Amino acid sequence: MPEFQKVAVIGLGYIGLPTAALIASRGMRVVGIDTNASIVKTVASGAIHIAEPDLDGLVQKVVSNGSLTVTTEPEAADVFMIAVPTPIDSENRPDLSCVMAAVDHIVDLLAPGNLVILESTSPVGTTEKIAQRIVERRPDLSVGPPNGKASISVAYCPERVLPGRIISELVNNDRCIGGITTMCARRAQRFYKMFVRGACVATTARAAELVKLTENAYRDTNIAFANELSIICDHYDINVWEVIDLANRHPRVNVLRPGPGVGGHCIAIDPWFIIDAVPELARVMKTSREVNNRKTALIIERAVALIEDHPYANVACCGLAFKANVDDLRESPALEIASHLAEKYGPRIKIVEPNLRQLPPVLAKHGVEMMEIDQALHSCEIALLLVDHDEFKMAPLAERRHLDVIDTRGIWQDMPVRT
Repeated sequence: MPEFQKVAVIGLGYIGLPTAALIASRGMRVVGIDTNASIVKTVASGAIHIAEPDLDGLVQKVVSNGSLTVTTEPEAADVFMIAVPTPIDSENRPDLSCVMAAVDHIVDLLAPGNLVILESTSPVGTTEKIAQRIVERRPDLSVGPPNGKASISVAYCPERVLPGRIISELVNNDRCIGGITTMCARRAQRFYKMFVRGACVATTARAAELVKLTENAYRDTNIAFANELSIICDHYDINVWEVIDLANRHPRVNVLRPGPGVGGHCIAIDPWFIIDAVPELARVMKTSREVNNRKTALIIERAVALIEDHPYANVACCGLAFKANVDDLRESPALEIASHLAEKYGPRIKIVEPNLRQLPPVLAKHGVEMMEIDQALHSCEIALLLVDHDEFKMAPLAERRHLDVIDTRGIWQDMPVRT
């Protein structure tokens, strides 16, 4: 009999739903669990609530053939995967309430031989806290090798996928699998090898937790360098895009492209998990977070100054998502900029976001209008290029020549721009 026959995935968001659908497509029975009844209803109908290439067809297939079912209440299973949000609070401290609530919801269902896996990005030591929480509530169970009691396995395996390519990367990317014990790691490793083609590398839970945080703190630091460079170039009135292109001709230099800040649940959030735990040690990481947040504030200041110079002009905010060609608004600096301007200038602000069908409530309440790119180019005098969506890259110069532009992404470089 197979070691893992039924999998429960708690949380049907950007990671949980694709993971559940992928595992179901490999022949295992999967139950997807989410406290949001609307999400459960949508998925149960074979539809999806997020935009992700190839996900809709996969979900429709596994729901229709019965390999994926969804519910608001947990069910018994062989494997429990926790993929719930881990945000930060107003003081940039990690909020693990959703993780611990998920543990509490499944703890009474756990049986000897079960495997509990945390995929949510978490501070170092979180997986150990989960194991401790389980044995406190279930003193009949132990974690790892049997110690006079029936045992379960607890492990940590962070996702490392790119929105827009989630399905492919879930299959092909290497995975870092950390166990509370070596036995826990080996069991989780065997499970992931059932649907992952990339290498499944076993380590400790603490190491795996720090690996995930390291990956995104590293990227945040590199982006901060580019954003800081753009601020320095602006001070000297030098074109930052030219400086980067020329510097990158050096065989050992690869400066990233600056932007209006950093968004997404990972890069904008994860470094704080390290900074909060060891603030006296994570000085470069903290500075990087401050630089990237400051870049968003500077773009707002420049936009306000430009709009004040044109008191009757309409303003096209091009892009709301945190990155190109997705609908994901989590921690988006573009959304923050547009929201600030909408609050200040109301209906003068026009929103262009080809990946959304309707305005987020934070914008809709200010009476702003959503437009297609062609309409915005003809009805506005100012354009803020906030996201490098493909639709914006195709906008011809002849239709943009009349605009005053703040281009935070460097894709309208065929005319003078403010960076």
